[in-house]
Amino acid sequence: MDVFSDLIRGVRAHGSLFGSSTLSPPWALHFVDGAPLTLCTVLTGAGWVVPENRPPEPLRARETIVVRGPATFTFVDEVGTQAEPIACGEHCATPEQGGTRHRRGWNDRGGDGGDVAGATTLITGAYPVRGEISRRLLDALPVVLRVDAGGTADAVLDHLADEAAVDTPGQQVVLDRLLDWMLVCTLREWFDRPGGEPPAWWAAQRDPVVGDALRLLHAEPAAPWTVAALAEHTGVSRSTLAKRFADLVGEPPRTYLTRWRMTLAADLLVEQEAATLAQIARTVGYSDPFGFSAAFKRVRGANPSEFRNNQVQGTRTPPRSEPGSGAPPRSRGGPRVRS
Repeated sequence: MDVFSDLIRGVRAHGSLFGSSTLSPPWALHFVDGAPLTLCTVLTGAGWVVPENRPPEPLRARETIVVRGPATFTFVDEVGTQAEPIACGEHCATPEQGGTRHRRGWNDRGGDGGDVAGATTLITGAYPVRGEISRRLLDALPVVLRVDAGGTADAVLDHLADEAAVDTPGQQVVLDRLLDWMLVCTLREWFDRPGGEPPAWWAAQRDPVVGDALRLLHAEPAAPWTVAALAEHTGVSRSTLAKRFADLVGEPPRTYLTRWRMTLAADLLVEQEAATLAQIARTVGYSDPFGFSAAFKRVRGANPSEFRNNQVQGTRTPPRSEPGSGAPPRSRGGPRVRS
């Protein structure tokens, strides 16, 4: 498992709502969810993405922009448009909410069976982010990132348009996976852009020595790794590995491993409420809960029990529509594509 695969595994599309709308100017769609990550791409036409408290970004055909929440943003035909903004949330695509017609799949050509000249077709996927692991990915991203047309994501757009134009069994699963593919391609292109400053772990993955060491740490985080053991597996001396790792990643191998183990443990504490501290300690490479608790508090600022209680209580706040239920609200924020 490489670092990027580990960090993005909690960012997944599920049950996306696809729609194809013909946006004729003037228009203004205000996306109010404030999702952790929102991907916007235009198949045809053009417009402007206006993030909250940020300068506008032009979005032309087959270009992609990713907006990092919790700030909201607006998609408009032009900056300063006279259109009254339509608040787009979970049900933005439904006519009752002032949105466009929609169906599972995609085949709305403006209601008359034909294309509208000069119309803009926008695809938007809102991604929830699960757990502390994926938040490390968010920390590496700016509020707004853009990728121009002509890259590897273009092939995904072609597949999206083809798949969404038909209504076949298993379509929803295919659309979800295509959205995941689109996001991965977009982030890869942005990290590898000329003159960019990708996070240290991204660049370090390309190094033949440090990249191998990182893959080992992520594949077996509970193994009793030492610098000597990593050096033996990567075929270099202990001093060479220690220096190259610190130079490229920004910290020594053992420090990186401890922080990664505590990130894994933070998610396990929330996801596996029945697991004891001793069980979680063993899962992330500690033989006893005391050493684990000390390391966790040093890295995370709270002991494991406090962290678990705070996180679990936060997820159990009942929704307003079900006061006093005591049950966690059902997630409706699964990635969806709106029109």
